[in-house]
Amino acid sequence: MIRLIKRVTKFVSVCAVIVMSTQVHAVGKEGSTDTQGSADKQSSADKQVLMVVTSYGKGNERPGYEFDEFAKAYSVFKANGITVDVASPRGGKVQADEYDKTKPFNVPVLADKAIMAKLENTLPTASLDAASYDGIFIVGGKGAMFDLPKDKALQAVIADIYQQQGSVAAVCHGPAALVDVKLADGSYLIAGKAVNGFTNKEEVLFGKKWLKQFEFMLEDKLKERGGKFQSSNIMLSHVAVDGRLVTGQNPSSTTGVAVALVKSLGLTPVATEQYLDDKTMAVIAQLLAGDKTAEQTLTTQQDQYHIPLVGMYGFYFLKVAEQPREFEQALTLMLIAQEAINNPMFDMQIAKTQHKLGKNQAAKTTLEHVLEAKPDYKPALDMLKTL
Repeated sequence: MIRLIKRVTKFVSVCAVIVMSTQVHAVGKEGSTDTQGSADKQSSADKQVLMVVTSYGKGNERPGYEFDEFAKAYSVFKANGITVDVASPRGGKVQADEYDKTKPFNVPVLADKAIMAKLENTLPTASLDAASYDGIFIVGGKGAMFDLPKDKALQAVIADIYQQQGSVAAVCHGPAALVDVKLADGSYLIAGKAVNGFTNKEEVLFGKKWLKQFEFMLEDKLKERGGKFQSSNIMLSHVAVDGRLVTGQNPSSTTGVAVALVKSLGLTPVATEQYLDDKTMAVIAQLLAGDKTAEQTLTTQQDQYHIPLVGMYGFYFLKVAEQPREFEQALTLMLIAQEAINNPMFDMQIAKTQHKLGKNQAAKTTLEHVLEAKPDYKPALDMLKTL
């Protein structure tokens, strides 16, 4: 079960195409295209974006950047004919956190020799000329919490790009780079603007390994600097756009942030592929928003979605649920994936939730189902006695 949770719920690799619960729009089925049309190649040819990643990563000792986020954002920029440079505080080779090299959004980037060479030898932020760039995209990963907020050279580049009418974008923990950026008038860049980033709830659920080492909670610091923080449910895509400032809540928001940055540069984004995990998270978002058809979609079209992900999202959503409706939604998601996950620990969580909601007969049925496969499973036997 633990292995399944780690694999399926590494939501840091569930970067979504666009289902943003507030300022986003949904896209079609996997492999389909939207109706935005093609980018103007003449106008995109001279656009340059700087992608920034943390230099902090060091094996298992220190967290690095999220390759999934880098890959999805870079793919959007490349598809739109935008030139990309890659920088980090120290420059040189940077290290990503563990990721799945077989993911369909990672494979083409890993095969792109030009961009991989730039990752192998990133530009030091102190060497950058802001005048060379139309926009900047700051990649997340927990390492971003350690060195990006302290990088004075990066702060200057961000401020200069913004003040020369360029666009600033960041995703997940990437907005940590923005917390101390000040403009020429002495005000914080994010003050009075819509902004988001990895939320406190998400941090507590998914960032425990490094949380005690953080100097601040990102959500709290963004608010402290005057940002108008907005967010959606845990790990659902949410993109905040305020003029030329674009921020994304979590890895699921990566593609949406990149597309919004392309738009901010005055381009019409090309169609974007929606991957299986993205598509699944989109329907989960619809279900949590009250769409009555979402449950039926996930139940009757299971071959078209990542069903274990549905169940594990329900498992974690249960941890932050407060209202009866939210407990019901978590239970619904877990039940959809019960057969696919087929694990007694998972089934026990279903039974406990059913009991909490007063559905004792359903809880008994779940426990009996567990005992059919594992007659001596003590947790199920013990709980059954209490019902």
